Amino acid sequence: MPDFSKLFAAFSGIKAGVLGDIMLDTYLWGHVERISPEAPVPVVTLDRREHRIGGAGNVALNLASLGARVTSFSVIGRDADGEALELLLAENGINTSGHLGSTARITTNKARVMGRNQQMLRLDSETTRDLTVGEEDELLRRIRAYLESEKPQVMIFEDYNKGVLTDRLIRETVALCREQGVITAVDPKRKNFFSYEGVTIFKPNLKEVREGLHVLLEEAGLTALELIHGQLAERLKHAISFITLSEKGVFFCDGSRAAIVPSHVRNIADVSGAGDTVIAVASLVYAVTRDAGLMAEVANIAGGLVCEEVGTVAISRERLLAECGELL
Repeated sequence: MPDFSKLFAAFSGIKAGVLGDIMLDTYLWGHVERISPEAPVPVVTLDRREHRIGGAGNVALNLASLGARVTSFSVIGRDADGEALELLLAENGINTSGHLGSTARITTNKARVMGRNQQMLRLDSETTRDLTVGEEDELLRRIRAYLESEKPQVMIFEDYNKGVLTDRLIRETVALCREQGVITAVDPKRKNFFSYEGVTIFKPNLKEVREGLHVLLEEAGLTALELIHGQLAERLKHAISFITLSEKGVFFCDGSRAAIVPSHVRNIADVSGAGDTVIAVASLVYAVTRDAGLMAEVANIAGGLVCEEVGTVAISRERLLAECGELL
């Protein structure tokens, strides 16, 4: 294993772009003392309201918290939620010059009502239609300019099926990144599952693999997962499969090596945003080391750590470093 202090120090030399569905997470924290007389539902007395960065923005936040220099690319609404989101990103040192404002879309907002430290209800405000050709053109122009001027090491695609990652935008951005020698890492969803041909790291979860390949995978053993990698590689021509297996850990295969990295025992509080953390950490580790095995080990620890927190939170650099030194 490497010197983790040196590895983490190297993160500050990485420039990373994040392209995808950025959103605002709103938490309405309260307490419950009675049931409503109007309907059999709890009455939550609101104590505080909190905004957090969600979706692709949470990937950017995790990258920034580890020291990387991050630029975000997305389309948000010209509304109050969009303004709040831009402010939060700026406060966390994330460059939003790749954002387009739209009067035809609203900013995605997932509002969670929290009582007794658990989620009781979620209200989603969103636009899910695909981008227009004009919006695609402008985003591609900004991405091309970023790649040529900033020369980042990695571009991450974070798909939440909200319409930003269209088939055209995906394919043309991947092509641009390959021309520039930029690592591409993908957290896909079913709609554009096979649009990511030629990417470096393809990171679905097990459910997404089952749906994308239309397979019944009862036992996710090493042999079965290696066969899955083969089926994915036949379609995608990608370099590395990195599949998250929930409580069982993660699987990786880079063509020459394959392994299941088991999860570590955790007190799970909330799985929200864990996938965002995993793809962010995996991308940084791979950008520095080009070691898929180490990438899987460190990202696996990071995903477990954020599950111990309630709501979407960025990984703590200091805590992750300490855990890597202890567990690896």
